[in-house]
Amino acid sequence: MDRSQKEALVAEMKGIFDEAAVVVVAEYSGLTVAEMTGLRTKMREAGATFKVTKNRLTRLALDGTDYGSLSDKLKGPVGIAYSSDPVAAPKVVMDYAKENDKFVVIGGAMGETELDEAGVKSLASLPSLDELRGKLVGLLQAPATKVAGVVQAPAGQLARVLSAKAEQG
Repeated sequence: MDRSQKEALVAEMKGIFDEAAVVVVAEYSGLTVAEMTGLRTKMREAGATFKVTKNRLTRLALDGTDYGSLSDKLKGPVGIAYSSDPVAAPKVVMDYAKENDKFVVIGGAMGETELDEAGVKSLASLPSLDELRGKLVGLLQAPATKVAGVVQAPAGQLARVLSAKAEQG
């Protein structure tokens, strides 16, 4: 990699860190190519990304961003998971770490807030943005459904009474 490619990579990573809502650092030592591909597929499906980069270049990209505190976690074979949804990347990473002993979550950050492994785990237990939107829509629609049921109930009762009278005689 020549100097211009390195500068381009640092600029790209800086842009990623500026747009990301959460960044998780994990050690992947010992994973096979198939396992890494499986992890990346799961991340993509959740709207997140897992990337393995050179630690020195990533430290340069972290400098001056909200995620600068992650620089000390970039030692050895580590990768970064990031997403614009604060829950997507931690959820996939923690699920994958449960399935695979070779994949270890080191920590992460959400903006300027640094997270240890327990912090990432608690963030992963929260519902995703889409799940919260679905619950909100359900709550908004529930009263309208109940009002419609109450309004229709007297008409239904009247129809049942008339039907019963017609059957009697």
